Amino acid sequence: MPSPPMPSPPLPRHLPRPTALPAPRTGARDRPTLLLTGGSGVLGRALIDELAADHDLLCLVRNRPLGDPRVRELRGDLLAPRLGLTPLAWHELALEVDVVLHSAAETNWRMRPADIERTNIHGTEVVLDLAARADAPLYLVSTAFVASAPSEEDARRFPGAAAYLASKTMAEQLVRKADLPGAIVRPSVVMGDSSSGRIAGQQGLTKTLGSMVLGQVPVLPGAPDARVDMVPQDYVTRAVGDLVRGGVGSGEFWLTAGKEAPRLSEIADICAEFAVRRGLPAPQRPRLIPVEAVHRLLLPMLEGTALPEATRRRFQHYAELLLVFQRELPFDTSLGRPHCGTRLSHAGIRAALVRNLESWADDRPALLTRHRAARIVTTPTEVAS
Repeated sequence: MPSPPMPSPPLPRHLPRPTALPAPRTGARDRPTLLLTGGSGVLGRALIDELAADHDLLCLVRNRPLGDPRVRELRGDLLAPRLGLTPLAWHELALEVDVVLHSAAETNWRMRPADIERTNIHGTEVVLDLAARADAPLYLVSTAFVASAPSEEDARRFPGAAAYLASKTMAEQLVRKADLPGAIVRPSVVMGDSSSGRIAGQQGLTKTLGSMVLGQVPVLPGAPDARVDMVPQDYVTRAVGDLVRGGVGSGEFWLTAGKEAPRLSEIADICAEFAVRRGLPAPQRPRLIPVEAVHRLLLPMLEGTALPEATRRRFQHYAELLLVFQRELPFDTSLGRPHCGTRLSHAGIRAALVRNLESWADDRPALLTRHRAARIVTTPTEVAS
């Protein structure tokens, strides 16, 4: 793991600093006010669903309004001092907020590593300052993959992923050092809802699973028995909601599948079976290459061949995802502990994975139709004797 980055310097003065105040409360103060960062993100929208009934939700937004009648919006910039608010507005915000839930993060590994570190570290510093002034507990959404320290070679090949993991590690250290009430939660790969399969945005996992269904993944890094820890988003948000509602004031919680996580070979089988049920050509199973051979064979091969650029990028993307997200040993899990949601079963994860695939397919009828047509065209015609 590279050395944790140092806290970022102040923003340049030329950057815009929004100063709009949230809309005033409507009605009596009968619920605690929870400030949520990252409400427009994949997990953030599901957190709104989980928390809206019990809290007056105040969501930090910068450029993209949420348009959700259940929340009040605070126009601000996570990277600006005081969120870009005036000193008076910052003081009034601290007086109003009862709980801080920091879910915002830069998760795009294609961003410059310095920008990833800046967002994830400086943003945590700002919300810690607010929570301290508000005398409010702070709940930090981190990632279970802080446990997956990349090697020096991984960090060189995948600087965005390495910067993400280092920045989340540093954010956790800042929270522990601040010694405020609250908790750190560490979800693993967040998949769609366990019942509907729906998710607010297409994640790397969704893209990879869809490509496997379509037979577009000839090679994957990882041994067949390597686990890919994934958790439906409703299990994650329920655990976070339970921790907040229960007033849990300390601890670090692993929102993971643990020993119930599916193996890579099992995921490939589920994708292949799903393709056949949907009338698609039976996809070729990906060839699984042990992780230790990825650097030695696969990635040098990609760099030294005349493969199309899009193909090389896709393989590198899969390698990056799975080198971070798969583990030969299962994580511990806190799910099912008091005030921490419900424990996952292996059968439940399998069922959720199928529902995620169904949701992915239902959103792409034209794509699936084209692949069915390709199957008809390429199937040899039988000739009667």
